[in-house]
Amino acid sequence: MAPQANKPAATARTDRIPPYSEEAERGVLGSALLDAGRVIDLAVERGLSPESFYVRAHQSLFEVLGEMTHAGRPVDLLTVGERLRDLGRLDEIGGTGFLEQLVDSTPTAAHAEYYIDIVRQKHLLRNIIDRAREAVDACYATEEEADIVLSRTEQAFFDITEMQRSPITPWPELVKDAMKDIESIFQLQKPLTGIATGYMDLDKILMGLQPSDMIVLAARPSMGKTSLALNITENIALGTADPNHVAKPVAVFSLEMSKEQLVRRMLCSRAEVPSHKLTGGYLSAELHGRLMQAADGLVKAPFYLDDTAGLEVLELRSRARRLKRKHDIQLIVIDYLQMLSFPQYAKEGRQRETAAISGALKAMAKELKIPVLVLSQLSRAPEQRSDEAVPRLSDLRDSGAIEQDADVVLLLRRPSRYAEEGEAVDERLAIVEVAKHRNGPTGRVEFNFEAEYTRFESRTRGVDSEREFQPVAGGEDA
Repeated sequence: MAPQANKPAATARTDRIPPYSEEAERGVLGSALLDAGRVIDLAVERGLSPESFYVRAHQSLFEVLGEMTHAGRPVDLLTVGERLRDLGRLDEIGGTGFLEQLVDSTPTAAHAEYYIDIVRQKHLLRNIIDRAREAVDACYATEEEADIVLSRTEQAFFDITEMQRSPITPWPELVKDAMKDIESIFQLQKPLTGIATGYMDLDKILMGLQPSDMIVLAARPSMGKTSLALNITENIALGTADPNHVAKPVAVFSLEMSKEQLVRRMLCSRAEVPSHKLTGGYLSAELHGRLMQAADGLVKAPFYLDDTAGLEVLELRSRARRLKRKHDIQLIVIDYLQMLSFPQYAKEGRQRETAAISGALKAMAKELKIPVLVLSQLSRAPEQRSDEAVPRLSDLRDSGAIEQDADVVLLLRRPSRYAEEGEAVDERLAIVEVAKHRNGPTGRVEFNFEAEYTRFESRTRGVDSEREFQPVAGGEDA
């Protein structure tokens, strides 16, 4: 017997009325006529707009009420009726009789918040239906790969979430939340409130990698920014950075190096085995033993490595969301920003596209409430200046938006690569300048870079003793 074909899915119904509540919409409008100042402000705070109303006449009336309130005009039956008449919309909504019915059916504006929430919920449902319909149409009409369609569909639903307004948190709750962190610092007698990097001097300035922060680690090519990022992720994923030795899941998106190259580099770095020994084909029993021991430790680490080339930033956000839901990752590392793409902005030039990518990564950090460590290239400006080749914030490549969006900017350099630098004689010296720290001080941190093992180690001197932390005010201009 020939196998039966799958039964076709049930045909989508087209006779259903989109979800809305005419009673709730009338309740909002009636309340606004009774107490416009409070009700309109409350509605706007909760994200209501004319489009939130399903009935066309209600949309028109809410738009006029909002316009009059924000212009400081008095709002009552008479003034609203006159304004609608002047705009030629009075008959459109049903005349003055409709306005009188709204007031008569709404004895008090005390329940306005309840009505507003119902209207908001119904509007949200209609938005979900619209996005779902667009997703179905895209599945039938597009010739793009399913993964791309899925990524855009996820982003469309995420955009709905971004449009939602949450009520303002009461001030006492904010103070209590802040005191929790202060109490934690007081009890532990340590200023660490974020995820420890495993480098004490860096943690002293940053207080750890903070949730929702976008941390940019920038350098010229071959300075070791990938190595430093991998060393930090290794410390976090293995728990060696945590005071209680708790391992934290980490996701790494590598757009430049393959997963095989990254894993080999991490193994050699951890085992302190020169990578050229492997490529040269010579490996002693001792080095082999070190690699085996390093592999035993790394294999248990909660690493999630994605080396998809040419990744679009929206697809990266989708993948990051899934990793967060499934594995509760605590840190995301992206290597590196300039290799991401954002097709929607590509035609507007690379600078505009990079700005959009930077904004999307910052939004991702806020959405997932975890730190995002983003590697970035620097321009050639440091090498072309007549003074020492010390990088500056303005050297961030492609867009000034990176500097603006970042909460922390770390500029890495190795003086030995530039003969004109006064510290060039020290071949192991690597310097990370905390050039921007939105919520704390800036300063200089020194490392030893073991080039043979591509490994960064803490330097005994730590933070520059003459200007430790160099307190600089946080904020946009920091």
